[in-house]
Amino acid sequence: MTHNVQIVLTVNGEATEVAFAPYKTLLEVLREDLNLCGTKHGCELGECGACAVLLDGQPVLSCLVLGVDCDGRTVTTIEGLVTDGRLHPLQDTFADLGAAQCGYCTPGFLVTAKALLDEQTHPTRDQIREALSGCLCRCTGYQQIFEAVEAAVATRLSTLDSSTPDSRLTPDSGLQTPDSRGPR
Repeated sequence: MTHNVQIVLTVNGEATEVAFAPYKTLLEVLREDLNLCGTKHGCELGECGACAVLLDGQPVLSCLVLGVDCDGRTVTTIEGLVTDGRLHPLQDTFADLGAAQCGYCTPGFLVTAKALLDEQTHPTRDQIREALSGCLCRCTGYQQIFEAVEAAVATRLSTLDSSTPDSRLTPDSGLQTPDSRGPR
């Protein structure tokens, strides 16, 4: 008879105490014990990326991480990308640009892309491609996925630009337009 282990970890910003069989992976703990089913059960071999989550801010394949190794750590799943009831900009751009077809791989792509954008202000297409190379998709052909990440970067940059003095309305000049640098 296997005795359960009990750990405390932070999941999507909330301290969580959970008991489970010590052989369970983080994927199984999330889905079976915490009922967070956005993280997908794919290959169970660490090859497809469908189970990607952020562990202490870094993307990991939750099918390869033992749950017991997560005591005291921070996990962010796809459910944790929503803030104050609003989708993350990556979720918006994936939906707007058709980067999610069947949707099975989408959570892994989204959390992995979030980790990239948390580290890189303006990643290049090659950096995006490399960061997402551990995630497999059989539906989109990847083009829409890369474009959605780039669109999220552009959205974030335009939001930042709109808060700088050079792009605000001024009483004597009307609406100032951004210079012709193009997407950054």
